[in-house]
Amino acid sequence: MTKTNPGLTKVIVGLGWDTNRYNGGHDFDLDASAFLTDANSRVINDLDFIFYNNLTDPSGAVEHTGDNRTGEGDGDDEQIKIDFSKVPAHVHRIAIAVTIHEAEGRNQNFGQVSNAFVRVVDEETNREILRFDLGEDFSVETAVVVCELYRHNGDWKFNAVGSGFSGGLAALCRNFGLQV
Repeated sequence: MTKTNPGLTKVIVGLGWDTNRYNGGHDFDLDASAFLTDANSRVINDLDFIFYNNLTDPSGAVEHTGDNRTGEGDGDDEQIKIDFSKVPAHVHRIAIAVTIHEAEGRNQNFGQVSNAFVRVVDEETNREILRFDLGEDFSVETAVVVCELYRHNGDWKFNAVGSGFSGGLAALCRNFGLQV
């Protein structure tokens, strides 16, 4: 990203989705989160896990702009802002994930979600740099690592991941080395 976009320091990672017809009596509340990890894909400080209850990491490099509890409307449903110039040296990857809040209790999963996407926008120019549409390959999963931004030879790069997890946010946290 930064190699092909010289001078790029601030991006907005926008995530969006729609829900299929669903008559379970509950709204779908999808939540974006960011895991700031070391070279071994482990979060070494609980404050490096950014989500609706911890909106900004200690360095100020990564900021969640707030929880959208319905996902209604077009465009980004939730956004995470990243300032590459402030990312601490111990952070090698920023994994971006989406989870379904209270999925098990509400009997919800990503099989009921459609049109999910992640896009990276240059915050300064509002120009979309790249976009990844998730597709609809998920059925029982309640959490998805959508993408990761990672350092490579001094540049920041983008990797589309699309890896699903059962067990929601707790399973995702354990995957990144956090105690739940």
